[in-house]
This record gives sequence, structure tokens and C-alpha cells, in this order.
Amino acid sequence: MPSLVPSATRRSDRPAGDTTFTPRSSGCERCERLPEPPPAAGTLFLWFPLGHSRAKAVARLRAGGHAIPFSGAGCLSVAVDEESRAGVVAALVDALTPKECADTRALLYAGDDLPGFDDISRVRSFAEFATVDRSIWLLDLLREERFTSWYQPIVAADDTSRLFGHEALLRGRAPDGSVIYPGAIFGAAADADLLFQVDLAARLSALRGAADIPADQSVFVNFSPAAIYDPVFCLQRTVRAVDELGLAHGRVVFEVVESGQAQDPAHLRRVLDFYRTQGFRVALDDVGAGFSQLNLIHLLRPDFIKVDMELIRNVHADPYKAVIVAKLLELAEGLSIPSIAEGIECVEELAWLRAHGVRYVQGYAIARPTAVPAATTPSLG
Repeated sequence: MPSLVPSATRRSDRPAGDTTFTPRSSGCERCERLPEPPPAAGTLFLWFPLGHSRAKAVARLRAGGHAIPFSGAGCLSVAVDEESRAGVVAALVDALTPKECADTRALLYAGDDLPGFDDISRVRSFAEFATVDRSIWLLDLLREERFTSWYQPIVAADDTSRLFGHEALLRGRAPDGSVIYPGAIFGAAADADLLFQVDLAARLSALRGAADIPADQSVFVNFSPAAIYDPVFCLQRTVRAVDELGLAHGRVVFEVVESGQAQDPAHLRRVLDFYRTQGFRVALDDVGAGFSQLNLIHLLRPDFIKVDMELIRNVHADPYKAVIVAKLLELAEGLSIPSIAEGIECVEELAWLRAHGVRYVQGYAIARPTAVPAATTPSLG
């Protein structure tokens, strides 16, 4: 199977902005190995929880002109190829309720005979089968390594021309060259159980581009704690990538995405402790977006806190937001944690944040993400 692991590439051998990795030997089986894609054509076997469910599926498939070689009590088979497959899956999803989809079992079998004992492990719920089937594009994206990273500057609040660092933001490249944004990528990854592989690919892509950022600037690398089983094992590939690229560990800030939705703070603490033992720094993203984040600040002791962009939007004109953000900035200052306000879109927001002591800022008012890290940013009064 293909691996997501990058090769150690000399910086002088790479064009600026190139974030493509070359595969080599694998490490963590869960994170670095991709599942085999399902066959493009074959026979889709389905086992239903009720005869009524089977009857609905048969009626819908026959109405669509799909061949049903076998239909028996509680089960059926339907022939699919590359052209008909999507239509078959869509027809079944439309015919069955979500509960029926979850309780129906499915197997796409490419052989000419009947499935055997060795095929049992590949049987899954039809709901999962349909989700994976709709996510083939994501598997292709991973296999063909069509990931890249764009970089958005983080600058000093008192002088926006002074670059502090960049946040790496994942992008995918569609076969036609168009951009695939992270919402679609991570949404499909969560549904298709590919979050571990996508999160690792995103980290590696972010680090590769960071090699082109000046040595006096930091790089913020997003990661999801849900994509890590055991940090000592799962994050070794990430640490090796930093070393292979010659990045000083102190420059790298691992940023917890959706920290307000952390389901297991103890696990998150273990992950961040591992990063710190390796000399990295950590940041909590979207502070202010979740009810439990004040306790997370106490538990995790981050090196940076990033104030949620929804609170920043029109903070200068909204008295409720103004009180909340002012208290968050006061809290950060009192704990000697540098604060970062993200999502700034106008100079009025920037002026308000400066007046209330924010340390660093980022947003479209300053600079948009770009494929090649920006060398300069404007000075905004």
C-alpha cells in the first residue's frame, strides 16, 4: 500500500513553495498506511435487517434498470461497474431509511464466484460503504499526494509589517487543478475514517513549506487530537519530518484545532506534553468558542492562545463581544500567554484589539493565505 511518509529532501533540491512528499518506508500503520480502494466493478452483496427493507431496495433498483442477479430472503446482489456504481449507491440510500442503511450489511466482491470465508472481514454496514464510496476522491487525493499548504501571516499587533510567523492551512488539488478547501477534506475524512491519514498528510505538508520561511519566524501547524492514538508512537513521523527538513524545534507551534470541542482533555494533555518534550510550542485555537476552554487553559498551559474569529468579527461595534474579548485578552496577559486574534477583516477591529492589548494578529485585513509564504506585510495604522 502507498505510504504518506516523506523522503528526506535537501532544501536546495526543492522549488520554492513545493510541498509534495515522496513516499518511503512506513511507520505507524494506522496513520501512514492507506486502505485498499474498493474494486471499481463487481457484485454488490447486501444483507438486510428486514424483508421489507429488501423489497424497497429491489423495487428502487429495478425501477432504475439495474441488474439483480440474485434476490433471496433478506439479501440480494446487484451488478455494478464504474458507470453504474454511483447510481446504485444513490438509489439504495434514497430507498432506505438511515437506520436501515446502518443495519444493512454490504460487500462489493470482484470475483466471478461467491464470496468466501476470507471476505467476511470486508463486510461493513451499507451506511459506511456508501460513505467510503462517496469518498473515493479523498483516497485518490491521498494516494496521488495532491495536498499542499497555504500560509497566512501572523504579525505583531503594534506593527503589522513585522512578521512573527505563518499559520499553515491545508489545501487539496483536484485533478483539474482547482482548489479543494479543508472543510470538504476533513468532513469527508471523518465520515470515511481517514482522519488519521489526512491529519498526518496535513502536518507533513505544512512542515515542508515551512522550510521556506525565514529562520526567525514561527510556523503554526494545525493538528487534531482525535487523529492521534498514542503520541509517543503516532507523532514520531512528524518529529522526524521536522529534523529531516532542518527546522529548529522551537520555531514550530502545534495548534490544537477545535480545542473547544475536546472530548478527552487528559489525552490532549498527553499529546501536548509529548510535543513539549521534543522542544515544540503549543497553541489553543478558537479560544472563546467552547464553554470548557478556560479549564483547558489551566490544564494545558499553552504557549499561545488564539481568540476565536467569530468573537473578533465586529468586536469594535458589539458590546457583548467587546466585554468577552477584553476579558480573554486580560486573562492571557495576566497569565503571560501571548494572545493572537485571528480573522481580522477591517482596521476598526485591529484598532480595538490594539487598544486592549492583543499581542499578535492575523486576518484578511493584513494578508490572505498564499501558496508561497509572504515575505512582507503592509503596515496598517
